[in-house]
Amino acid sequence: MDPLSQARPGRARCRVAPAVLALLQSARQGLAEAAEEGGAGSRYVAAHLAALRAAAAIVAARPEAGKAPKSVWELLPRVEPTLSEWAAFFAAGARKRAAAEAGLARAVSAAEADDLLRDAETFLSLAEDALGVTVQPVLPLRSVG
Repeated sequence: MDPLSQARPGRARCRVAPAVLALLQSARQGLAEAAEEGGAGSRYVAAHLAALRAAAAIVAARPEAGKAPKSVWELLPRVEPTLSEWAAFFAAGARKRAAAEAGLARAVSAAEADDLLRDAETFLSLAEDALGVTVQPVLPLRSVG
């Protein structure tokens, strides 16, 4: 059985669309890639985008939210109220991500990037739990030599 479709212990098994599972897988892979990034800005951007994919997975799994808001961070609290604080947190970091994407050297410190990576990992686990799926985390690949 595909590990993405397994229910977490204590949670009812649910059916999750392949597109939702693909977003979660992409988020997990993005976190692994973020962990490998050398630059703080690149690490911050990759971690933030991984969290964005996890939020998109939840919103995609619960389309009853409607289409009025402009951002997944605005939709997320409507479909999963328990993640409202996370949505506000990541929405607040969007400008910093944009600055880092634009190449502004002082946009993000190494500590901020590391903190966001940890926060995005936590958020992804909460998103998977909210959807009732469990995954085998992607192990970072380190080159030898």
